[in-house]
Amino acid sequence: MKIDAANKKILCRSTIDNNLVGNEEFSLEYDYLVIAVGAQVNTFNTAGVLENCHFLKEVEDAQKIRRSIIDCFEKAVLPGLSEEERRINLHFVIVGGGPTGVEFAAELHDYVREDLVNLYPSVKDLVKITVIQSGDHILNMFDERISSFAEQKFCRDGIEVQTGCRVISVSDEEITMKLKSKGEICSIPHGLVVWSTGVETRPVVKDCMGQIGQANRRVLATDEWLRVKGCEGVYALGDCATINQRKIMEDIATIFKAADKDNSGLLTIKEFKDVKYDILERYPQVEHYLKSKHLSDVTDLLKDPGGNDRDEVDIEGFKSALSHVDSQMKNLPATAQVAAQQGAYLSKCFNRWHQSEDNPEGPRRIKVSGRHQFHPFQYVLLVVFCTNTNILGQFAPLGGEQAAAELPGDWVSLGHSTQWLWYSVYASKQVSWRTRVLVVSDWTRRFIFGRDSSRI
Repeated sequence: MKIDAANKKILCRSTIDNNLVGNEEFSLEYDYLVIAVGAQVNTFNTAGVLENCHFLKEVEDAQKIRRSIIDCFEKAVLPGLSEEERRINLHFVIVGGGPTGVEFAAELHDYVREDLVNLYPSVKDLVKITVIQSGDHILNMFDERISSFAEQKFCRDGIEVQTGCRVISVSDEEITMKLKSKGEICSIPHGLVVWSTGVETRPVVKDCMGQIGQANRRVLATDEWLRVKGCEGVYALGDCATINQRKIMEDIATIFKAADKDNSGLLTIKEFKDVKYDILERYPQVEHYLKSKHLSDVTDLLKDPGGNDRDEVDIEGFKSALSHVDSQMKNLPATAQVAAQQGAYLSKCFNRWHQSEDNPEGPRRIKVSGRHQFHPFQYVLLVVFCTNTNILGQFAPLGGEQAAAELPGDWVSLGHSTQWLWYSVYASKQVSWRTRVLVVSDWTRRFIFGRDSSRI
């Protein structure tokens, strides 16, 4: 219900809806608090969304969607309906062309074509799936080749993609949208609408942000150690928070002074090498900048404008060498993969708390002597072990046992082999062997017997 940051208390209320006796509300005191409540669906205050759309956030949402899909088919096969009414009941609309919306559209297509048409053969040719995207392309955060491949595959599968459309309102019968290119407003009837357009902060987190001076922010701001700024003893991870990465140019003079051990006013390459690993760890945007410029080592930044090596640089030359590094600062994606890694990081820090107090393991402190207690959090996009080499990338399942993957070095992998790679990665990232076996057994059962279409 509420986080009382000043008194280190959280106020809670039971969600059990029954007539049991006792007080439903209670409070808990804490020494350290980890906020990991996620986020809620962002409706952008669009009229009718909360009342008439399905979402993809909770387990209950998935169960509700499954029941509604079955209901749409059951309604469509009732006698006495016209063909147009059957088509409307079987028109499934997904609002949002990001990874979640695209994956859901692909899975829904497979579910319909592989399972439901066998149960409802009389309406198999009346099913229509539409993806509505406000941008010019679906999966626009991926490589252009992946976006193009996904659109072409959806076209072959009969999934209609409408780009450049902004939804204005949703009713129980139709969805109204504005075409950005023409400025026209049109409406299309639907049987079911799934809203997948992003997330926003939950009210309990917004209230906490107001208490600690972060009311004007979109999500909780933390430092690189996931500590909430302005709130001692509180950590945050996942969709409800973002890491406010410190800019290297804010500390450039201090870094120069700390590296210039002989106080000569000139920084030698040897002196810079002594602190380069601390800089790379403390300011991850440096490594991103090196990759964007195809530089092999951070010392390459100290070369003169002609690309020639220099033995030493002054403070102005040092500032000039690192002046564009902060342009590579990026926010982490709001995905379960990020939250899982942050949770594992925090648990490791808490387990090593007393040990690291006496033996700090983090990077060198720039402004004062000593080292940070822990290493800052660093996100690894995805780890696939292949010939003992870490390959980082991101996947987009596209249905029909096909997927797309974006890999380092401007590599893009598409098709059936990529889907099997996704299966192996997904299974390997489960938290235990029990869940791995359960997931793989579910896939095997689906391959052999198909999906369960009973109404729950």
